[in-house]
Amino acid sequence: MSVNFGRVEPPSPRSLCPSGVALTSAGTRADMSNEDKVSNKINELAGKGKETAGKATDNPDLEAEGKGDQTKSNVKQAGEKVKDVFK
Repeated sequence: MSVNFGRVEPPSPRSLCPSGVALTSAGTRADMSNEDKVSNKINELAGKGKETAGKATDNPDLEAEGKGDQTKSNVKQAGEKVKDVFK
């Protein structure tokens, strides 16, 4: 049995209006900070899944990769919180 957890990317249908402001498909301003937070959370959950699968299949490499993905995501989330403080 093989478990393959690929990188999870949230969909981001964005375009730029003439003024250069990022727009969503509905034409409203996209809050990039919220998109980044959602993306980071998705990556954290994917890492948790890898860690759990690694434990279940006794695969220390997959478990370590999952922990690494979670750590990377948590660092990015901390960076988002710092940016929020300076808004």
